[in-house]
Amino acid sequence: MNNTAEIQCPRSVTDEDRSRAQMYQLLGALLSGPPSRELLRGLASLQGGDTALGSASKALATLAERTSPEDANREYNNLFIGVGRGELLPYASYYLTGFLNEKPLADLRGDLIARGIRVSDDVKEPEDHIGTLCEIMAGIITGEFESESSLSSQKAFYDAHLAKWAALFFTDLEKAQTAVFYAPVGSLGKAFMAVEADAFALQ
Repeated sequence: MNNTAEIQCPRSVTDEDRSRAQMYQLLGALLSGPPSRELLRGLASLQGGDTALGSASKALATLAERTSPEDANREYNNLFIGVGRGELLPYASYYLTGFLNEKPLADLRGDLIARGIRVSDDVKEPEDHIGTLCEIMAGIITGEFESESSLSSQKAFYDAHLAKWAALFFTDLEKAQTAVFYAPVGSLGKAFMAVEADAFALQ
């Protein structure tokens, strides 16, 4: 969970749910900070099929193989930090209201309290950061929190905190002017959010 939230008691999960959680964890790791040399090495071995998710995975593997940690760190800073601010502001409040620290953040904090999820003190960003939300979603899927982890509980969190803006953020990341390594991260996130939306729509 990359120290985003305190881990409780994992439950037994299906292979499909484990794969979903791993994708959320990967997106969370890539969006919460620049990738390490080890993560880049692991990404270089990604495989993919003919789906949008597969194509994005292959593109990410190709770029990971030729991206240095220094280049990735520079790109991450240009995209998300910058001087004053980065090219993108990866927060639910900003995407949904145009301002930081607004009602979506308050709603999220209320939901986390109700679910018994406490974000780690090491996390300095507001909790509605896309990286934090992906990591929390992974923890809900795998049952790492004491809260309900059923599919309906997952859907409720996704609908409340990701469905209305995550795909738009990933589309913006895919097309960002300073994105090279992170362009296929945007493609991967956009494709994965589409898969999640379709699956949850069937519930």
